[in-house]
Amino acid sequence: MIHPTAQIDPAARLAEDVHVGAFCVIGPDVEIGAGTRIAPHVVIEGPTRIGRDNRFFSFSAIGGEPQDKKYAGEPTRLEIGDGNTFREYVTVNRGTTQDGGITRVGNDNWVMAYVHIAHDCQVGDHCILANNATLAGHVTLDDWVILGGFAGIHQFCKIGAHAFIGMGSLINADVPPYVMVAGHYARPRGINAEGLKRRGFSPERISAIKRAYRALYVSGQPLADAL
Repeated sequence: MIHPTAQIDPAARLAEDVHVGAFCVIGPDVEIGAGTRIAPHVVIEGPTRIGRDNRFFSFSAIGGEPQDKKYAGEPTRLEIGDGNTFREYVTVNRGTTQDGGITRVGNDNWVMAYVHIAHDCQVGDHCILANNATLAGHVTLDDWVILGGFAGIHQFCKIGAHAFIGMGSLINADVPPYVMVAGHYARPRGINAEGLKRRGFSPERISAIKRAYRALYVSGQPLADAL
């Protein structure tokens, strides 16, 4: 299940049924769980922990040093859960000591081609990051977030659960859960009602979220009064 041209450091730990394609490079202090498939020409550096049943497509670069000029070789790491897909040319960097030292990606995320997940990002479960979406350092995505293609998230921003970010949007502030935003820079455009329906939210819950959205974004009231 390991192609003879792959270079795997003796200190790496791979489950017995991991598939490793041609010309891959897997460094020391990398742990890869059962059922994971790695296409040709993938690079995985450590310290990195990867769970079960993940797929890495060609030319993805996983667990590299953070793109932070303050980084001086400190021991930081990347943790990836189960059932994720990382398409071609995806980059995911390890953390920095300025923020706990860990970049995390949860479970069942779909990460499309050319996506960048920077140092210290925290990605929840069931997220979709479309082609060329970019997370700067220290970004948090809660569960079920969708990022449209070419969306860019500024460092330290948090995107709430079930939010939808439109294609090409630039986000320079936190996005509340359930809200759909779009534009340059992005502005609220309503709630992500279709996504909530697909995930089993009741009509009553969706109506309550709509009322809260109208109070916060449409009523024109001062924030304290809207709250």
